[in-house]
This record gives sequence, C-alpha cells and structure tokens, in this order.
Amino acid sequence: MTRFALAAAAAAALVLPAAAPAAPATRLVATVGPGSNITLTKAGKKVTKLRPGAYRITVRDRSRSHNFALSGPRLRRATTVSFSGTRTWTVTLRRGKHTYVCTPHASFMRGTFVVR
Repeated sequence: MTRFALAAAAAAALVLPAAAPAAPATRLVATVGPGSNITLTKAGKKVTKLRPGAYRITVRDRSRSHNFALSGPRLRRATTVSFSGTRTWTVTLRRGKHTYVCTPHASFMRGTFVVR
C-alpha cells in the first residue's frame, strides 16, 4: 500500500463515528407466591405493555407449590415447581402478546402484556 493510501485510510477511520454503547436491559420483577398471586412489574407498576428489546427479569419464586412461566413470540422460560428463590433472566421481547402463568394453577394465576 502506498503512503497516500495509508494516510487516506487513517483519515477515514478518524471520521467514522464510534458505535454507540448498548443500552442496558430494562429491569422487570416477576413474583409468584406465597399465596395465589403472580405479578410482573416495572418500577413497581404492573406491566401491561412494553417496547421490543432486551429485558432483565428478576424472578422471585416464593413457594415450592408454584412456578413462574413466561411465553411469547420466540420465548419460553420457566422456573420449576419445586424451586423457591430468586433467578435472573435476560430475555429479548419481540412484538406480540406475552403470557405469564403459574403452570399448576394457570386457570387463576396468570397475566398478559403486549409488546409493541
């Protein structure tokens, strides 16, 4: 490569904008149990709609008789029924309807939200 070509390449590299840092994942909190309640919240408020993107979900499973299962477009995650404790998931939510349930009690322990 000639000196001119090297200088031109170096100058072009200085002009290109640096890539923007990735935005941190939005935090959500999922809670199931100890009674027959199941929730998904963002900043303490019930989630009804979200934007597509990366989310960090802290799952607080407070009973060995429940689990927290989340499903939606290209997404299926769950804790086990015998588990009690905290798990953290990083997920990508895509446009569409999402459902969260306690699998053994899905008829009355469930919620939905939409990603638009």
